[in-house]
Amino acid sequence: MRLSVIGSGYVGTTIAACFADLGHDVVNIDVDEETVATINDGDPPIHEDSLDELVATHAGSESTGRLRATTEYDAVLDTAVTFLCLPTPQNEDGSIDLSIMEAGAEQLGDTLAQKPDWHSVVVKSTVIPGSTADVITPVIETASGKTAGEEFGVGMNPEFLREGSAVHDFLDPDKVVLGADDDRARDDMRAVFDPLIEQADAPVVETDTRTAEMIKYANNGFLAAKVSLINDIGNICKEFGIDAYDVAEAIGLDHRISDQFLRSGLGWGGSCFPKDTAAIRAAAREQDYEPVMLDAATEVNDRQPERLLSLMDRHVDVTDERVTVLGLAFKPGTDDVRNSRAIPVIDGLQNRNANVVAYDPVAADEIQAHFPGITYADTPSDALDDAAAALVVTDWPEITELDDEFDAMATPVVIDGRRAIDRRDGLVYEGLTW
Repeated sequence: MRLSVIGSGYVGTTIAACFADLGHDVVNIDVDEETVATINDGDPPIHEDSLDELVATHAGSESTGRLRATTEYDAVLDTAVTFLCLPTPQNEDGSIDLSIMEAGAEQLGDTLAQKPDWHSVVVKSTVIPGSTADVITPVIETASGKTAGEEFGVGMNPEFLREGSAVHDFLDPDKVVLGADDDRARDDMRAVFDPLIEQADAPVVETDTRTAEMIKYANNGFLAAKVSLINDIGNICKEFGIDAYDVAEAIGLDHRISDQFLRSGLGWGGSCFPKDTAAIRAAAREQDYEPVMLDAATEVNDRQPERLLSLMDRHVDVTDERVTVLGLAFKPGTDDVRNSRAIPVIDGLQNRNANVVAYDPVAADEIQAHFPGITYADTPSDALDDAAAALVVTDWPEITELDDEFDAMATPVVIDGRRAIDRRDGLVYEGLTW
């Protein structure tokens, strides 16, 4: 099929390249000319494992030609289905801001006014239940002068892509959720995903748009709560001198619990869990319901960085001392620093008047907007040299493989937030929850 994808961030670029790999002809539409040029040169605009190979294979001068990018919305007219993959940023109260989605939907509607035949629009961005039917669809109707369900269809297909493994998650999904309120839109969505479903033998959930929207929030809310629960249990284990990972290994054998998301540590960050839990909590309060469990999960998550710093305080006063932060991205495999646990950790160090030196293999440039005044090292060895303490925030392979490099520290105090470093003689080692 001929598909158009509006937006070329983590989700938009990933699904555009993956759809091309499944045999569809895909045009990626974005307002940023530099991003468009990058894709057309065969390079991804973001750091994501395996994405560079897919973009190079399907875009650029020596490719299949199944993927191209443009700034022109008119490219939609040559396609049958459009995916809306635009940002839904967070307001101060935690609710989502749909203004970018509405602007994109309006421009899409203006374009579809020129198309005489049927077209299906699929919302891929994470939006609060009711947003597709009550906000986005009316915008498209007004701009196009057409009626949803009669002249165009609207569906909702939530994404379950983890940064750092987004390509794998798309091509080998746990499930494919197809939400639509009219049969023709649902048929178009099935046709788009049939090659993936056949290839991956993925289970398919067919439902309405509101339920599809809620499935995404329920999915992330459950996982966020699971991480916070194991962190809470891990914190208790720490106080009793028990290794939380031994406990997690045992309870993970219970099939009702499983071993996934039982690695206690600094908690969750990134663009999904923080924003999604905040958004669904805000939406619940608008319905006069207090989301006590999700509030508690957020509270536990928010206090983990300070707990890491308090463990450091037991061993060294870092006032005017060099302190190393190892890892800046919110997880390995990505350069995304949105809601990274490194941010509150560095804030806490600066409040203690420490001289912060940080290392990350790919994310140093991205975090400089938050911390332009700290020192950024090119290698872990440079970062550790003469440091009074080292805090492990992201478990990159470049960090988990460190050993003798810690011997160059002035005082070898290592506070590990990810169980990334092996205990050994010569290190004053503290695990966050073990």
